Amino acid sequence: MEAFHPSITFPFSYTFTTTSSGHGGIAENTNTSSPSPWMDSRIWSKLPHRLLNRVIAFLPPPAFFRARCVCKRWYALLFSNTFLELYLQVSPRRHWFLFFKHKRLKSSYIYRNNNIGGSHGDNNRAGTDCEGYLFDPYELAWYRLSFALLPSGFSPASSSGGLICWVSDEAGPKTLILCNPIVGSLTQLPPTLRSRLFPSIGLSVSPSSIDVTVAGDDLISPYAVKNLTAESFHIDGGGFFSLWGTNSSLPKVCNFESGQMVHVQGKFYCMNYSPFSVLAYDVAGNNWWEIKAPMKRHLRSPSLVESRGKLLLVAVAEKSTLKVPNSLRLWGLQACGTWIEMERMPQQLYVQFAELENGNGFHCVGHGEFLTIMIPGSDKALLFDMCRKRWQWIPPCPYVHAGIDGDLHGFAYEPQLATPVTGLLDQLTTIPFQPFTG
Repeated sequence: MEAFHPSITFPFSYTFTTTSSGHGGIAENTNTSSPSPWMDSRIWSKLPHRLLNRVIAFLPPPAFFRARCVCKRWYALLFSNTFLELYLQVSPRRHWFLFFKHKRLKSSYIYRNNNIGGSHGDNNRAGTDCEGYLFDPYELAWYRLSFALLPSGFSPASSSGGLICWVSDEAGPKTLILCNPIVGSLTQLPPTLRSRLFPSIGLSVSPSSIDVTVAGDDLISPYAVKNLTAESFHIDGGGFFSLWGTNSSLPKVCNFESGQMVHVQGKFYCMNYSPFSVLAYDVAGNNWWEIKAPMKRHLRSPSLVESRGKLLLVAVAEKSTLKVPNSLRLWGLQACGTWIEMERMPQQLYVQFAELENGNGFHCVGHGEFLTIMIPGSDKALLFDMCRKRWQWIPPCPYVHAGIDGDLHGFAYEPQLATPVTGLLDQLTTIPFQPFTG
C-alpha cells in the first residue's frame, strides 16, 4: 500500500472540525498496552480491496475523510465510480442536521452571513465565507462545514437527499443552486418564470428524480407582494422534465411566514398563519388544499417536521381554561386528514424549557427518529429520540456565540459522498424545450 504524500491537496473547499462533550463525540483511545495479535498488519494488509472498500463505505463522513489520509488509494476512493456505487448501495442512512446562523430580518428566511451591501445579510460579517454546522445526534458531536465556493447573495432554503438548496436573495425570478457540501459540488437550476420576493421553497430529491416547488410572495408591483401562485420544477431519470412549467393557484387566504416546506410521501406541507392551518400540495395532482390544525386557537410557535414518513406538528398548547398546564406537544397527521397527539414533553422539562424560551418562539427540525428544538437567544437546544422516548439537552455548538452571531436554524440533512441524480441537470444545457402550463 503506497503511503499518502502530504503534498497532495484536497480538491474541494470544506473543513471537518469536530468537538465532543462528555456525552459523546469522538473519544481518543488512551489504551497504551501492546497491540492485539488480531490487529497484526501482516494479516490485515492482505485483506481484499473489495472487502476493505465495503468497510470504508460504512464509515461516517468525518471518519471517511480522515481515512483518506492513509494512502493514495484510499484518497482516490472519492473519485472511484466503483466505490461510490458500492457506497450508495451499502452506506447506512444517517439522520443528521445542518444548521446555519440566522439573522431575523424577515421571519421566512435563513440568511447567509456574507451578503455585501444588501439588506439581507449580516453586514458585520461581510466578505467572509458562509459556514454550516453539522450535528450528529448519535454521538452528540458538532462539525463545521465551509461553503466557500458558493457565490454571494444566496440563502439556504431547503434540503433533501444530501443536497442543500440555496435561493437568490434579490427580488425577481429566483435562481436556485443545489449544493452537496460534503464534496463541494454546485449545480444550478434554470431561473423561475415568475418574479418573487421571499417565496417558500420545497425540495425533494430521490435517487432518480428532483422536485422543487416555489410558492407565494408573487411580486405584483415593485412595492407589493401577494401569495397568488406556485410553480414546480421536475426532472427524472425516465426522461420527463418540467422546467417551472407547472403552475398552480394558491388557496385564497394563505400566509407563508415560515418560508419552509416539508415533503412527505409525494406531498409538500407548510404552515399557514392567522389562523393556524396546514397547506398541502400534491405534486402529482398539482393541487393545493387546506388541513385544519389541532387546537388552532391555542397554539404557539407551530412547526411542521417529517419523521419516518409521517408529518408531525410541534407546538406549545396554551389555554387558560384547560385543566392541564401548558405543554409542548407533538401531533401526527393521519391518512384520513385528522391529527392525533403522539407525544408530550415531560412537565418538569417543559418548565425549564419555558423559562429559557420565554415566549420568544423556537425552531424545530425533524429527521428520522430525531427531533431538535433550538431556543432563540440561547445556546440551549433539546433533542428528542422518538424511538427511545428520550429527551436530552444538546451540547452547545462551539462555533456560535449565542446572542452575538445569531440563532441557529437548519434542516434535516443526510450526508452523502455522491449525489448522481444531479447529473440529470447537466442535460438541460443540451435539451431544447418549451415550458408548458399544467
